[in-house]
Amino acid sequence: MPRTQPLPGERANDPIVLALPKGRILKEVMPLLRHAGIEPEPAFADEESRQLQFATNRPNLSIIRVRSFDVATFVAFGAAQLGVAGNDVIMEFQYSELYAPLDLKVGRCRISVAESAELAGKDDPSRWSHVRVATKYPEITRRHFAARGVQAECIKLNGALELAPKLGLCRRIVDLVSTGRTLKENGLVEVEKIADVTSRLIVNRAAMKTRPAEINGWVAKFGAAVEAYARAA
Repeated sequence: MPRTQPLPGERANDPIVLALPKGRILKEVMPLLRHAGIEPEPAFADEESRQLQFATNRPNLSIIRVRSFDVATFVAFGAAQLGVAGNDVIMEFQYSELYAPLDLKVGRCRISVAESAELAGKDDPSRWSHVRVATKYPEITRRHFAARGVQAECIKLNGALELAPKLGLCRRIVDLVSTGRTLKENGLVEVEKIADVTSRLIVNRAAMKTRPAEINGWVAKFGAAVEAYARAA
C-alpha cells in the first residue's frame, strides 16, 4: 500500500525528488520546467546516458526519469514527492496517496475504443453486452464498460495493440490516441471515446502534509509556467 508517513531516516530537508516520464511528454514538459526555474545537469539531455537520477540547479531538487506508467507508483509510494503523469495513468491506478493539483495542459490525447474499419461499418456499440479488448488500461476499460452494463474481457498488452485485431487476438482495443495515424495505418477506427487526457503535476499526499511550504512552492511555480504558456499561445 502507498505509505502515509515518511520513511524511517527520511528528513524534512532531504532533496525533493521530481519523477518525469520518458518519451514524447518529456519534450513538452521541459519548457515548463525551465520556466519554473529548473535546469537539469547536462547528462539529462544526453540520449546515450544510462543515468536515471539527475541533479538540478536547485540544491534541494533532483529529477528521476522513468517509464510514464511508473511515475505514479514512485510518487504514490513516496520515493518521489512530485511527478508528471497523464490522467490516464492516474485513472488506471487510482492510488489514494496521489494528489493532482495542477493540469499542465500538455500531452493532449484521448483514451478510445477502436476496431477495424470493416467491423465498424456494421457494428452498433449500443448493442454490446460482452467485449474482448486488448489494452494496457484494463482497470479503466473494465470500469468504462461496467458503467454501460457491458462485460469486458481484457487482454493486457504493453504495446503494438493495433496488431491484436489483425491477428485475431480480439476484435477491439482500448488505447491512447493522438492524431489517429497509427490506427489508420493499421486499418482501425475510433468508435468510442472514454476520456480526454492531459499531463498533470502529481504530489505525494504525505509529502504535502510534512513539507507544505516546499511542495506548495513548486506547485505555484508550475502553475505560473502553465499560465505563461497559455498567454503566449
